[in-house]
Amino acid sequence: MAKEDVLTLDGQIDEILPDGRFGVMLENDHRIIAYTAGKMRKFRIRSIVGDRVKVEMTPYDLTKGRIVFREKVAGGGAGGAFKKRR
Repeated sequence: MAKEDVLTLDGQIDEILPDGRFGVMLENDHRIIAYTAGKMRKFRIRSIVGDRVKVEMTPYDLTKGRIVFREKVAGGGAGGAFKKRR
């Protein structure tokens, strides 16, 4: 396996931790600690308990990962109803 290879797995957020970290339960019943990727932070994509996510992990440390995608759920959220006033 090359150094740049990553494992991409599906999971569900089950706990919110400090400093932008989340507890994620993977489909294979392993629990990891994951942080949000830079693009998700940049565009302020919010994640809550119960969200389905895609997590990238390195084969060197299988207890930590990076959340790279949050799947949209039907009927969940305001859908842009709250706008920032200027």
